[in-house]
Amino acid sequence: MPVIEELIRTGENGTISFGNYKLEKKTKVEDYDFHGDLYKVKTFYEITKLERNGIFVYESVPGTTVEDFEVTDDGVTFKVEGNKDAQLTVQLDDDTEYEVYVDDVIVGGMKTNMSGKLVASVELEEGIAASVKIVKR
Repeated sequence: MPVIEELIRTGENGTISFGNYKLEKKTKVEDYDFHGDLYKVKTFYEITKLERNGIFVYESVPGTTVEDFEVTDDGVTFKVEGNKDAQLTVQLDDDTEYEVYVDDVIVGGMKTNMSGKLVASVELEEGIAASVKIVKR
């Protein structure tokens, strides 16, 4: 999976892709219009962060590249790549139970906190995308 040279883009399948973990300095794109919402991405080797209309959506430490990011009523799905293991934080529904899958293997159930954030760790290897799916129980 290649890095996203333009930092954020709309896919032919109606999802968004963003991030570039290979950048040496923090770079951002603001006011990217996707389905009537304005997105902002900040990314480089230390962190990748996505906001929608000024509200937190996704963050990874260290930075990652994310493809086919799609939020539904039941959760979120995406592919993620990085050059080392990453801690991912995603915004979901407040105080809700979710099942987390990585490469179609369940890694456990998790509950979001009162602000709706779910934190998961993903083992990553450069050049190989991991498929992440987080769905409501």
